[in-house]
Amino acid sequence: MEDKTLRILEYDKIINMLSKCAVSNKGKNMCLELKPSNNIHEVIDNLLETKEAFEVVLRWGSLPLEGIRDVEDTVRRCRMGFVLTPRELLNVCDLLRCARNLKSFMKEGSKKESYPIIYDIIESLFVIKNLEDSIENAIAGENEIHDRASQKLFTIRKSIRDKNLRIREKLQSMVQTYSKYLQDPIVTIRGDRFVIPVKAEHKGSVPGLVHDQSSSGSTLFIEPIAVVEMNNEIKELMLKEKAEIERILSELSQKVLQHVDEIEHDNENIAYLDFLMAKSKFGLDLNCTIPDVNDRGYINIKSARHPLIDKEKVVPIDIRLGDTFKALIITGPNTGGKTVTLKTAGLLTLMAMSGLAIPARDGSQISVFKNIFADIGDEQSIEQSLSTFSSHMTNIVEIIKNVDDKSLVLVDELGAGTDPVEGAALAMSILERFYEAGSRIIATTHYSEIKVFAMEREGFENASVEFDVETLRPTYRLLIGIPGKSNAFEISERLGLESAVIDKARSYVSKDTVKFEDVIQSLQSKTLLLQRELDDAQRIKKEALELKKELSEKKYKIDSQRENMIRRAQEEARQIVRQAKLETDSMIKEINDIRMKAQEAASIKEAEDIRKRLKQKLDDMDTSEEIVDEREGMVAAEDVKIGDEVFVTTLSQKGEVISLPDSKGEVSVQIGIMKISVPLNKLLKVLNKKKESKKTGTTNLISQKVYSVASSIDLRGQTLDEALYNLDKYLDDAFLAGLESVRIIHGKGTGVLREGIKSELKKHRYVKNIRIGDISEGGSGVTVVELKR
Repeated sequence: MEDKTLRILEYDKIINMLSKCAVSNKGKNMCLELKPSNNIHEVIDNLLETKEAFEVVLRWGSLPLEGIRDVEDTVRRCRMGFVLTPRELLNVCDLLRCARNLKSFMKEGSKKESYPIIYDIIESLFVIKNLEDSIENAIAGENEIHDRASQKLFTIRKSIRDKNLRIREKLQSMVQTYSKYLQDPIVTIRGDRFVIPVKAEHKGSVPGLVHDQSSSGSTLFIEPIAVVEMNNEIKELMLKEKAEIERILSELSQKVLQHVDEIEHDNENIAYLDFLMAKSKFGLDLNCTIPDVNDRGYINIKSARHPLIDKEKVVPIDIRLGDTFKALIITGPNTGGKTVTLKTAGLLTLMAMSGLAIPARDGSQISVFKNIFADIGDEQSIEQSLSTFSSHMTNIVEIIKNVDDKSLVLVDELGAGTDPVEGAALAMSILERFYEAGSRIIATTHYSEIKVFAMEREGFENASVEFDVETLRPTYRLLIGIPGKSNAFEISERLGLESAVIDKARSYVSKDTVKFEDVIQSLQSKTLLLQRELDDAQRIKKEALELKKELSEKKYKIDSQRENMIRRAQEEARQIVRQAKLETDSMIKEINDIRMKAQEAASIKEAEDIRKRLKQKLDDMDTSEEIVDEREGMVAAEDVKIGDEVFVTTLSQKGEVISLPDSKGEVSVQIGIMKISVPLNKLLKVLNKKKESKKTGTTNLISQKVYSVASSIDLRGQTLDEALYNLDKYLDDAFLAGLESVRIIHGKGTGVLREGIKSELKKHRYVKNIRIGDISEGGSGVTVVELKR
């Protein structure tokens, strides 16, 4: 890619914005060195990496890259045999800690399947915990070593502290002795040696070595003879301390050297992860999306926004090229956005080829080009001179030499700066040359001749930037398929130019030109109207599809819940049958034991008869192949009377009819304490079940309970003893019927009945959980009980 193109399209500004999103210096350098690639496979891989980074940032905020350092220089110095400084060792420690944190982060959950590219990078990192611990235990700061870095260092520093204390004590006593000779009664340090400030005139009164004097010369800093030897000892200890520190640093540097390849690998890969996070943060800041890419020269950018224009002010545009037409000719007034359209198309293509997300709507298409050529000047320039024309022509000549079918050509104001007739003719010829080379072309112009040329030539398409004549302002919208109108007469009239002057000007324009401009105006108006209607239709269609989807999801959820309820009921019935079988088998076993133990034939015969009868009952009970339908014994409620027991199919609950059908065909039904209106076709009438003389035992009892036990019991108005008795009986029936939850209606009142019932429920053998009813269930006047299964 030509550097000139990158400069013209302001690619460097995008890269600078990207680098500010990186954390480490090496990551920033990777951003600054990013260049577009013309290899489609490489572009696809880079965009996949960016997409993964997007997902990581959206879900986790970022990778744990806190405290990462670039240790490239440190690694190089280590290879050369230098002893590393404490600061360099700390940077190595931070890098190793970051690698360890990254590996721990990636092991959590199923990140391998969700982020395979980033997972592989992190999985390749080396964790060197022993080296990390060694540095952390030895280095306290950028210029500080821990006392415990070695036993010898600890001993030396302890000796230094002890001797310092003894010297200070000695000098403090001397300060008191020589106080009249001292400038100040203090102990200070000069050149790593303890001294006292003595007045110059009393120099001979304090025997010792002079190490310094004040700027005025009135004070001498003397080291008394009595502490010279002690200061010498401290100096020796400090030399030993320095030697020990150098030994520790050298030892740590050797450990780093042993793992220098792994550290270098971690440094490179963690910086690359920082680079990926920078790409994702940059894209999210600009509301970017990941485009689809191709190498067919096809561009379809939806709602494209120039990334260097304030996102609150920029007007999105749709740019298409390379499908039904290969050349797009944009016309329209100055300051209308033609040049911005050129730069947007070029810059977004460069960004995608660099593996960056682009500020456009999802589903946009970008083509990978071998070269992008741009000749974009300042269309706001007042003077167009021969030198300007020559400069543009020089660029065009270079483009013609290098253009091919893998090129994108962006040309602004082609043919401007010379005679309009010659300029237009030259522009058409140049466009034809670009087209014959197979390149994709986006060009801007003011010439009407080029508009007609684009309408007549196959593979060319007109476009215009919209201009509002009423407000004299451009809308910056790009209208593909319609050539632009200059609007010079309309703008002049709005600005107050005399009508006579404008009419005279119109007379100088050929009738064909006027007619052509009027056709353009008509096309623009109709296109805008159709576009608005299309937008409204698409919006309504989208809302309808969303509503349809929402209703389908609700229907699916309701059907699933109903199937689950029926399945649970069937499973519960089977469980009851299995339990009954187990109990019966146990009874049969006991009978067999009795028979074997019995001595009399009569006892044996009686036991055998009992066994046969039980076996017959067991066979009658076996319903494992047939589950009773919960609606057995019910018919459609074609007519009902007040007091009839009905089954509400929408709620799967039984209730009592309390009013006849109204004009809408709805009847009022009492379910517990609730009164609801239900359409007649949603009710089943409960018939009186015929007694079956042949079926007896557990199965018949369970079946009766299932249909006879209500989902609630009303204990209001009863004494506590009566209520507890009825409650216990009701819970037995409800449990046997297989109900999952029931409502106990006790009312609010004084609270005595409620608290007594609550106390009983807490210790009842069938109760799993209790809670106060919500507003729709009766509030604090109702307790909802969840039964054990």
